[in-house]
Amino acid sequence: MSIEHRIRVLAGTLVLLSLVLSLTVSPYWLILSAFVGFNLIQSAFTKFCPAEIIMRRVFHW
Repeated sequence: MSIEHRIRVLAGTLVLLSLVLSLTVSPYWLILSAFVGFNLIQSAFTKFCPAEIIMRRVFHW
């Protein structure tokens, strides 16, 4: 699986987790979904993705 696919899996997981937590714990968890969405949009325009940098450093890809 390529790094791009792993980033998509991470983003999707964080959005779904945020939605579940917003329904069960607090609606403030929707801020996480907004942050993930904003990060996806800015990375599409700037080609800069903090999650990719972190994943490359942690897993040494």
